[in-house]
Amino acid sequence: MEIMISVATFVVCLVLVETVFLSLRRLRNPGEARVRKRLKEFHSADEDVQPADIVRRKVLSDVPWLNRLLEGVSPVKRLDRLIRQADVQRPAGFFILLSLVVASVGWFVGTTSSGGRILPTAFAVLFGSVPFLLLHSKKKKRMQKFQEQLPEALELVARTLKAGHAFSSGLKMVCDEMSDPIAVEFDRTLDEINFGVSVSDALKNLAARVDCPDLGYFVVATIVQRETGGNLAELIEGTSELIRERFKFFGKVRVLSAEARTGAIILIAVPFVTAAALFILNREYITTLVNDPIGHMLLGGAAVMICLGILTIRSMIRIDV
Repeated sequence: MEIMISVATFVVCLVLVETVFLSLRRLRNPGEARVRKRLKEFHSADEDVQPADIVRRKVLSDVPWLNRLLEGVSPVKRLDRLIRQADVQRPAGFFILLSLVVASVGWFVGTTSSGGRILPTAFAVLFGSVPFLLLHSKKKKRMQKFQEQLPEALELVARTLKAGHAFSSGLKMVCDEMSDPIAVEFDRTLDEINFGVSVSDALKNLAARVDCPDLGYFVVATIVQRETGGNLAELIEGTSELIRERFKFFGKVRVLSAEARTGAIILIAVPFVTAAALFILNREYITTLVNDPIGHMLLGGAAVMICLGILTIRSMIRIDV
C-alpha cells in the first residue's frame, strides 16, 4: 500500500512538473510580443495565414528527457499514430502520464472498496484504459466522417481534372470547399507535393496516415494511372462511384444486422450489470469471490469465458463489406 502511494505521488508530481514546464514555454518575452504586434500591423491582410513548417516534427513529450525515453518504445509509436488520426493536439507522453494518474485513482477506489488485490488491480486497469478508449472513439468517429466525405471529394477532384486543371488543383479545391477531416488531410498531402515530395509518395503518406480502407482504392488507382497512363478523371470518378455504392451497401447491412448487434450488446453487458447490482445491493455476497482463494479461480475462469464469448459474438455479427 505504501509503495502504491509513493508511486502515485511520484506520477502526480511528474504531471505537475510537465504542466508547469509547458506553461513556462508558452510565456513570451514582452519585447518579442511588442515586435510581433508591430509586424501584424504591417501584415494585417495576412493575419489568417499560418506559415507552413517544412520540417516534420515528431514530439512524443514536451519534456526532453521523457521524449528521448519514449522514442525507442514501439507501442508509444502506435499511440502517437492513434493521436494523429484522432487529431488531438497532445503528445503521447501526456496521455501516458494521464493514464497513470487515472489508474492510481482507480487503485485507491478499489482499495477503499476491498482489502484484496484483485479488485484494486481491476479498477486500476479499467480507469487507466479510459484515456486510450476515448482516443480510439474520437479516431473512429473522425475516420468514419472521412469515409463519408471521400466519394464527394473524389468527384470534386474528377470534375476539376475534366475542366483542364492539374491534379494538385483538384486537391486544393477539396481543401477549400470541404470541411475537416478530409480538408485537413488533403491539405497536408498538398503541402508535401508543394514542398517537393512526389505525388505517389504523398498519396502513400496519406494512405498511411488515414485509417480508411476505401482511400486505398483511390491511392492505388492514381499511382497506377501515373505509371501506365490513361484518363485520370474517369478513373477517379469510377473509384468514387465504387466507394459510394460500397458505402450504401454497408449501410443496408448495418440495418439488417441491427437486431443481432443489439442482442450481442445486451448479452455482453449482462455479467457486468449483474456484478455491479450485486456489489451495490449485497456487497458481502460478491466480495467473497474477491477475498477467497477459490473465488479468485472462479473469477479468472469467468473472465476467460467472457472474453471468449465476446470474441465469438463479435465474429458472428461482424460482416465485412
